[in-house]
Amino acid sequence: MLSNQADGDKRRSLHGHWSSRMAFILAVTGSAVGLGNIWKFPYIAGQNGGGAFVLVYLVCVVLIGMPVMMSEILIGRRGRRNPVATMKLLGQEEGSSERWKWVGGMGVLAGILILSYYSVIAGWTLAYIVKSVTGAFAGASAGVVGDEFDSFVSDWRLVALTHTIFMGLAVFVVARGVERGLEQAVRFMVPALLVLMLVLLGYAISSGYFGQGVAFMFTPDFSKLTWGSVLAALGQAFFTLSIGMGAVMAYGAYLPEETSITGASAAVVTADTSIAILAGLAIFPLVFANGLTPGDGPGLVFNTLPLAFGQMAGGVFFSTVFFVLLSFAAWTSAIGLMEPAVAWIVEHFHKTRAQATVGVGLLIWLLGFGSVLSFNVLADTKFLAGTIFDNVDYLTSNIMLPLGGLLIVIFAGWVMCRNSTADELGNSGGLFKAWRILARYVAPIGILLVLINAVR
Repeated sequence: MLSNQADGDKRRSLHGHWSSRMAFILAVTGSAVGLGNIWKFPYIAGQNGGGAFVLVYLVCVVLIGMPVMMSEILIGRRGRRNPVATMKLLGQEEGSSERWKWVGGMGVLAGILILSYYSVIAGWTLAYIVKSVTGAFAGASAGVVGDEFDSFVSDWRLVALTHTIFMGLAVFVVARGVERGLEQAVRFMVPALLVLMLVLLGYAISSGYFGQGVAFMFTPDFSKLTWGSVLAALGQAFFTLSIGMGAVMAYGAYLPEETSITGASAAVVTADTSIAILAGLAIFPLVFANGLTPGDGPGLVFNTLPLAFGQMAGGVFFSTVFFVLLSFAAWTSAIGLMEPAVAWIVEHFHKTRAQATVGVGLLIWLLGFGSVLSFNVLADTKFLAGTIFDNVDYLTSNIMLPLGGLLIVIFAGWVMCRNSTADELGNSGGLFKAWRILARYVAPIGILLVLINAVR
């Protein structure tokens, strides 16, 4: 494997490199932090008893999320290509098969499909910024807030417009390249996202119900913890880190050799998890302060919280801050979801980055109309898991991402030889051995549990 490592050292990504370790951490954190942290995590925790769920979630992040993320980054850096070409190249180098390229291809496809519906939901956040600024929720009753949401999603033209605007924002950033586009965007948006979160947290602390929110988040009630809750925690840990969809592998291809993969992964996992917990600490006190239910499901953000903001002093300001925060989180995730497909087109078809980005953006935009219409014109057209939106969400979140993560960690832990992985991770005794055990045994078993639960 020495000759392979020599070849690896000479490899340079066609797309450039991150200028620093911090740029990489911000980029992957931006990709990982999205609607899953701020929208999904609080309501899933609310539905599964709060503290007990959070505890299981943290264990899953450390034992499964972390080793899978490290595996994906090391594969990306060693190959220095798009996910499809990287898996093909390393499969050959490690004496296995070039058919591993299909794992990379599945990641690219998953990113396209996820963004096709993610962009639609992200578009809602843009619309809600406007609604917040104009005071649409000020003093509004539950019925008014619900009617506001129903009126918006039932108008496919408005939903399509916000979907289009959001995709345009994502295309703009990705087309500018690694350093001028991705890096400049995350250097601004990720810190801004954190500042906005802290503003909301400050208000939650002053609400008089912060203690109740903390108790709900961190007091374990194991009587409410079911096997389904454990699997939900495992699935959420997997989804929120953006692993299994090619984004982390693509970003890893731009990582300088001297950057520690273990340290960078730990920083990303810590930041991502912290923001998810901060979201809960900011949201639950507001929910309790207004006598609402923390387990209100997906409607927590678009129905419950606008109602809470409408009843509080300064609600117009804080509602606007919240939906700007949500939009930023979605935007940073969207550029990560696009990058694998753009990198593949640039390398495989020898297109310019601008051409590739516009082409991928148009494809995702068109596919997104299936989800746009799922909430209005085609709302009653259901098959398998439900509407078009429901089916794409189920296929990607419950099948493609866990399967992709499983195959990635198997490739890193079992197909790549010890020397290859040690070259990337550093054979520094305990940490490397811990990764090997988790990647070869613990993570695959955990992911298999998610897959079995999804398909049974």
